[in-house]
Amino acid sequence: MNLFLKSASYIFHPLLMPLLGVILYYNVTPRYVDAEIIRAELLAIAIITVLIPLVVFFLLKNLGAVETIYLRNVKERKFPLMIQCILLLLIVKMVFDIYDDPELYYFIVGILFSTFSALIMVFFKVKISLHQMGVAGILMFLVGISAHFKINLLVSISFFLFVNGWVASSRLNANAHDYRELILGLFIGVLPQLILFNFWL
Repeated sequence: MNLFLKSASYIFHPLLMPLLGVILYYNVTPRYVDAEIIRAELLAIAIITVLIPLVVFFLLKNLGAVETIYLRNVKERKFPLMIQCILLLLIVKMVFDIYDDPELYYFIVGILFSTFSALIMVFFKVKISLHQMGVAGILMFLVGISAHFKINLLVSISFFLFVNGWVASSRLNANAHDYRELILGLFIGVLPQLILFNFWL
């Protein structure tokens, strides 16, 4: 059981959520998109949101600014979240177009607002669950895609409802967060996506 709970923290790490959201979108969208464009966008997202943050993490670790990739200490979160905001802004400006890819554009904007909110919390010494924030954002994005394209994604939505509970249990089991931090993560992940529905739904 412990292994099952721990695995959620790795499988649904916050760094992977933008890439996962884009992969899910291209798996369910009824729109035709050239395969080369999809590959190029996925590669760009993987480099910007996964590879670059990992390189930056090891740099910060060598400088003594962070201890683990889970950023357990509130103070450790400041620089990684700042850098993540810059990288997400880069995706918004360079990868997705508001006219050609409105769903993905606003999905990334929603993640940017969530990340920025988590950064603001750091300055008030408030820690939230970034894992919960990430999977909650994905869940809300799936709800939006289902309504937007009028397609039945009940199985996927149900699975990510389960994932939200799985991740929450995993973080509690690891003593990484308390209930308040998980609830804050849930709301900060959901609200930006929900608010941005007004622009693309």
